[in-house]
Amino acid sequence: MKPALLSVVRMRKAFGGLVAVNDVSFDVSEGELIGLIGPNGSGKTTMLNLISGALRPTSGEIRLGRNQISGLAPERIAKEGIARTFQLVRVLPSMTAIENVIAGTAFVGDRTWGARAHTLAGALLERVGLTGRENAPVSTMTYIDQKRVELARALAADPRLLLLDEWLAGLNPSELLIGIDLIGEISREGRTIIMVEHVMDAIRTLCSRCVVMSSGVKIADGTASNVLADPDVIRAYLGDDDA
Repeated sequence: MKPALLSVVRMRKAFGGLVAVNDVSFDVSEGELIGLIGPNGSGKTTMLNLISGALRPTSGEIRLGRNQISGLAPERIAKEGIARTFQLVRVLPSMTAIENVIAGTAFVGDRTWGARAHTLAGALLERVGLTGRENAPVSTMTYIDQKRVELARALAADPRLLLLDEWLAGLNPSELLIGIDLIGEISREGRTIIMVEHVMDAIRTLCSRCVVMSSGVKIADGTASNVLADPDVIRAYLGDDDA
């Protein structure tokens, strides 16, 4: 077992009287691709927001390697090595594809300023399937191509941990196959990934392990095949009558 790259320890996030994440703990090993799954409202995106710094925890601890990152500002966490995509794609619509990706290199350091940043951004756009679209305005792109730009921008930071929040959502069946293949390729290159996803075919195909949340608590943690056959997980998704 490889040492943990990310450790989430008794993480809790409350919004007034609503506890969105309740005493959740799990580790992610370097090079692992895990699925963070659960029904709507289970706390998955809140957990990603806690890891990335968009939210501050009520209590608990998150460590990246040996460094505690919980409670740090998002830009500090990005510099520590965490990048993400969003449930609703977030691009810079007034810029071109390559300008969007260059913006992601700001968290890498001096080695990627100027011409080197431009070269890196071009290579990453090619990596996600956008060869020849570098100078296209992002506002004119299709939804999947905007998602590709956002993914390339996240990879531009060369993150130690990549967070994908429903990156496959909204894709048609052929686009979905392309997206699954792309995430699989990035994982096989050694990238550590946590993906929040509702597409179970993608979870079965891509994830070595799943952490399942329901109503803010962790209810399962194990291999994808075992977790998806767990009666508690089936009950959380489908209700008692179908478990």
